[in-house]
Amino acid sequence: MPTISFKPQKITKKLISHLQERASDVIMNRFGLTADGKRKTLEEIGKKYNITRERVRQVEDAAINLIKKSEFYKTEQAAFEELKQLMHKLGSVVSEKQLLSYISKDQSVQNHVHFFLVLGDAFKKHREDDHFHARWSVDDMMANKVHEALKKLYSSLKDEDLISETEMIKKFLEHIKDISEDLRDEEMAKRWLSMSKTISKNQLGEWGKTNSPNIRTRGVKDYAFLVMRRHGSPMHFKEVADSISKTFGKKTHYATCHNELIKDTRFVLVGRGMYALKEWGYKAGIAREVIEDILKREGPLSKEDIVEKVMKERYFKKNTILVNLANTKFFKKNKNGLYTVA
Repeated sequence: MPTISFKPQKITKKLISHLQERASDVIMNRFGLTADGKRKTLEEIGKKYNITRERVRQVEDAAINLIKKSEFYKTEQAAFEELKQLMHKLGSVVSEKQLLSYISKDQSVQNHVHFFLVLGDAFKKHREDDHFHARWSVDDMMANKVHEALKKLYSSLKDEDLISETEMIKKFLEHIKDISEDLRDEEMAKRWLSMSKTISKNQLGEWGKTNSPNIRTRGVKDYAFLVMRRHGSPMHFKEVADSISKTFGKKTHYATCHNELIKDTRFVLVGRGMYALKEWGYKAGIAREVIEDILKREGPLSKEDIVEKVMKERYFKKNTILVNLANTKFFKKNKNGLYTVA
């Protein structure tokens, strides 16, 4: 189903019909309204007419002003009003890419609609900056609320955070104040989130800070972190490599994977070739060191409690733990039969 009832190409033809040939050609090429649909730069058009980039800009601006003063512009206001109402429906402030792709997948149609956005008095362009992608708005107050909410959301995130889409939407909506309930829906929130350059999602659909290695994956170790986190328990490095290949379609050699896991402090070797994530509470070290650490932290414990707690931190055989406990040089029993550090 088309999202707009008017034919953009037909309206454009009327709007530029009264322009002189060069002005018309500049507009057509600047906005990609030609058959090839390519937007030309000021420099490219300048070379064609042997004029400076600044002169091309002046011709473009003058042509737009002429169009806006013309009778054709007045008679085609219904199309601009329809576009305005569509933007209100999409949240009043929308990223340019999302807005144009929502209206049509056809590049030519997108170029014509972009031309109308530039022409229409109701539409405000917000250029791309450090925080946001290029976007358009039809309501200054709503645009400010959304911008502020996105900045606050970013400030509330830790560098290592990985959050489900549902949770991220909930957190975002908590930051946006005084908006009607009909705007508090999932699709609306996702559209607003997509405007942010500092918050985005990874290939598994989890959200976080864009510059985090959990979001902007840069190689085997980052992919390994994501597949292990999703798996939720220790994995053999061969399993990790196979999972990366299957999940991300990136062929990963076992030796490469093993080497990356060894070097990265996010991973802990917990058994023969078995790795866990440090954030799960696993620690590096031999069995004796792990037992000592637990007893220093927890105080005297029974044999069963020690085995249970060690197994939560490392993948040791039960017998390995018991053999270490029996070493009186390092461990002793108190009068209650509980083990302590010697």
